Amino acid sequence: MKPTFEFSNDEKGELFDVLRSIKESPYLDYTGFHNRIKSLIADQEIPQFFINVCEKVRSERRSKKSYSHLLRNVPLDEHIPMFDQDDPVHDKYEKKKSFVGEAFLELFAQLTDSPLLAYQTRNNGDFFHDVYAHKKYSQTQTQKTDGELFFHNDRTAHPVRADYLSLLGMRCCESNRIYTGYLDGRILLDHLTEEQQATLRKRLFVTPYDEYSRDSNKQQVISDSHAILENEHSFRYYDTRTTYAPGAPNEAIDALLALKNAIVKANKERVQILTGDLFSFANQDALHNRELIEVNDPELALKRWLLKTYSFRDQHSLQRYTDYFTREQPGLVKESAARN
Repeated sequence: MKPTFEFSNDEKGELFDVLRSIKESPYLDYTGFHNRIKSLIADQEIPQFFINVCEKVRSERRSKKSYSHLLRNVPLDEHIPMFDQDDPVHDKYEKKKSFVGEAFLELFAQLTDSPLLAYQTRNNGDFFHDVYAHKKYSQTQTQKTDGELFFHNDRTAHPVRADYLSLLGMRCCESNRIYTGYLDGRILLDHLTEEQQATLRKRLFVTPYDEYSRDSNKQQVISDSHAILENEHSFRYYDTRTTYAPGAPNEAIDALLALKNAIVKANKERVQILTGDLFSFANQDALHNRELIEVNDPELALKRWLLKTYSFRDQHSLQRYTDYFTREQPGLVKESAARN
């Protein structure tokens, strides 16, 4: 995939100087952090070149010209810590004392009018997640795996799902050829008949929650029956996990097999996210995966770190889910975890 925009070193430095001033922790006070970024915009402290880039992204999303954008050579924290892989989330709280990466992601979300989404019982309610290997989740289909991920959209089983994902390369070894695959839903439709599409639009399918979600919230076991195809070309699907619901007719099985074949046949794009890259793309209007093509340094592959955010398409999309949110924080999904 060709970059949408590549920062010059001067542009990166100019934006870094603005973002390094952020002292509020997004993990201790997300509201204060969010408002601090908002004030930078209101006070016209953001360089015009980046405002223009975000306007282009927002315009292309709304016009449906493109649902995926790659920015290169973006500003990051000066110190990128290594985390303990027995509990990397809590180790991050101890070691990460600056928040340039998080500030960049928050600024990007605000300037593209795509408010962030978080879940009370996932990553302690953080709005910024780590795609980082956790020993407990080795070779699982979760964001904490050290292995490949099949084609899917994030939080497939959950009723509140992001419209967009953003992945920021914090530490990525260039010699390890690890790729994020991207499959536009519009291309996928070209490989499905109208009859198959009609069946996929019926609530004949279920998706079990992944291991990390189940550990975070014991109530999250399997989704309610849902459609796979929604809206114009939104897919709610996780390969090898989403299946037909008990008692579903044979047409559901046939349509599911047709979708699996379509995923294999459809043209895909691949991005090697490098340190300082931001890859932002549709979560529901597309599918994505992770492929380990060639791992030349296994140790650095385990230390690969992408900072991730979930976001809504716009303010209207966020407001559709108001009943799910905590009273104090729009975008934070309230959940109660069952105790054993």
